[in-house]
Formats: sequence, C-alpha cells, structure tokens
Amino acid sequence: MMNILVTGAKGFVGKNLCAALKNVRDGKDKTRPDLTIGEIYEYDIDTDLALLDRYCADADFVFHLAGVNRPQNPQEFMEGNFGFTNTLLDTMEKHGNICPLMISSSIQATCIGRYDSDYGRSKKAGEDLVFAYGEETGAKVLVYRFPNLFGKWCRPNYNSAVATFCHNIANDLPITVSDRNVQLELLYIDDLVTEMLDALEGKEHRCEFDGIRTVLAESGKYCAASITHKVTLGEIVDLLETFKAQTATLVMPEIPDNSFAKKLYSTYLSYLPKEKVSFPLKMNEDARGSFTELLKTDKCGQFSVNISKPGIIKGQHWHHTKWEFFIVVAGHGLIQQRKIGTDEVLNFEVSGDKIEAVHMLPGYTHNIINLSETENLVTVMWANEQFDPNHPDTFFEVVE
Repeated sequence: MMNILVTGAKGFVGKNLCAALKNVRDGKDKTRPDLTIGEIYEYDIDTDLALLDRYCADADFVFHLAGVNRPQNPQEFMEGNFGFTNTLLDTMEKHGNICPLMISSSIQATCIGRYDSDYGRSKKAGEDLVFAYGEETGAKVLVYRFPNLFGKWCRPNYNSAVATFCHNIANDLPITVSDRNVQLELLYIDDLVTEMLDALEGKEHRCEFDGIRTVLAESGKYCAASITHKVTLGEIVDLLETFKAQTATLVMPEIPDNSFAKKLYSTYLSYLPKEKVSFPLKMNEDARGSFTELLKTDKCGQFSVNISKPGIIKGQHWHHTKWEFFIVVAGHGLIQQRKIGTDEVLNFEVSGDKIEAVHMLPGYTHNIINLSETENLVTVMWANEQFDPNHPDTFFEVVE
C-alpha cells in the first residue's frame, strides 16, 4: 500500500491528480487493479510546514507539483520554483527516504527563444536540483516538462489561454486573439493524470528534447505524457464558437474519441454559468401532443421526442431514403408499417415497460397509435438525416 505526497495539491494539476488518486484508493476507479493507495498527503502553500516533515517521512511516492507561475516580483520565481524544491529534497534526505519523486517542470525550462525568462530559468534550476538529488541518493526521479495544459478546474485569466477562452466565451465575454495562426502544443489534464498514474506504477514514458520538441525515447533523461495536441489559436476559438452555438442549432459537432475537439468540449462545458447549464427546447405542440427536436449531428442524423395524447394516431407517411428508429419509453402503443403498393401490415405492440427499438423502413408507410385511454405515449425517435424543409422526403398515406 502506497502513501503518496502531492505538493501543490490545490492547484490545477494537483486537484485533478488528487481526485483521481482518491477514486483509485476508494475503489471507485477499477481500471488499475494492481495499484493500492493508502494515505494521500495533500500539501499546499497554506499547509502547516510542520506537516511536511511527517509527509516526507511516510511517503512512498512524491508528486512535486508546487510552483510559482505569476508572482508580483520576479525574484519569487526562484524562491518558489527552486527554494521550496530544495526544502522538499532536504526533508526527504533527512528521513533517508529515497522513494520515487516526480517534479513538474515546464517546456520553458529549455530557455530557448521566447522561453528565456526568469520563470524558465527557475524551472531549469529546479530540474538540475532534482537530477543531482537523484544521482546523490539513488532515488528515482521523473522530470516532466509540461507544455500548455488545459481541462476542467483550470483558472481563467491566469496562465492558460484555453481556460481564458473557454471562460469568456461561455460567459459571453470578449476574447483577444492577436494572431490566429499561432500554434500551441496542448496537454489535456486527463491525459496528464493518466501519465501520472502510469508513473506511479513504474510505467512512465521517457523522452529527450530536440530544442523545444519532445522526442519519446525509452532511455530518455526526461519524462512526458505520450499524447499532446498541436492546435492554432484560430482553431481553438472556432471550435468554442461552434460549441456555444449548439444550444441554438442543436447540432453536435464531430468529437471523435481522443480528439482535441472532444477534450475541448468537455473543458468548455466546465466553465458554463448556472443559467446556461440548462436551455429550453422548442416544443411543437397541438391537440394531438407535441414533437420536439433534441439533438442534430453533422453526419448521423438527429434525435427527437414525440408525445402522443391518449387515443391519438400520428405518422401516416412514408419516406424514400429516410429511415428512423422509434423507441417508446413510456406508455402503451402500436406501431404499424405497410409496404407501399401492398396490403400487408406489420404490427408492433410497444411499451415503456419493455423498451425496444423499431425500424421505420424506407418505402413503408407507418404510424404510431397511443393505445392508452389515460396516459401519454412518449417515443424517442432517431432519423438518419437532419430534417430539411426543402427536401422533407415525407409523403402522406394512411397505413390502413
């Protein structure tokens, strides 16, 4: 059972990492059956320094995430990024604890070009200190140079353009983009946390640096998350504007598995103010009930919900190419289909007590009948294409 010390536990990475560690510890995350976690020592700037002594004595692994990003005085870079690292290592040595230690550095530690700064030099000094500590004590050290990070719980208007864009666009605030063509290398917080848990299990990814470019290499001096995304500022803003428009258009953009778009959408949603978490849908109502479009997709049709009042028959039409799924989720009904030009009727009795999907076949006129005298019939519908009023592909004809 491993006791884990996390410095900078209240920061963006620290909060996400601690939440993931607790899920593993408490058995909520079952994806790492071989990882057994005991105590999680959360240390931050407002933690009693005396506790650091006990934490360093008991830890079986250290995630050193504490650091200074935006001090008022540049001198604080060295104090926060080098000074506390020195204190941490001295305390570990005092207790003879040579457990593995991970340190979060930055790509700015390359001190190349625009990265030649007080911040970059303080991060490089912290790296050198940790490497020297590893050589002197034999402790395993893992030095990660993070690119730009993004994800839930990242503070806007601080040191993340993505967090600022997400927050401002979600809250109808202006953004400033000086050059849409500027490209960022971005690391998603969940991918980073996955790498941190891999490191905890001794499965970290090693790398070297070709200038500022990360080159994965098994024998590398440094460590890195294996998945990052290179995206321009213009692409980020365009995606965010599309996400924002979804509540009006109902169109869900493509978000393939592991894509930047999928990760950015989740990040954007985490910045929504309460009044935008829910939004109204247009219910087309008449004496028979209602029909409401729920969600549209670029390439995979749309979802709707139909409510039929007791005794009502809806449908009585057919399509050439369009086809649908009817899924009754509440009530008791009958779906009928008849192939155009024939008399044979296919009958499907459906109920919310036994949910099933029924194909509405192309070339078959179909209806749906509420068989109840007292309850509404609620049907979730999926069509293989968005409704186009200029080409509805819908033709009236009663089933029988």
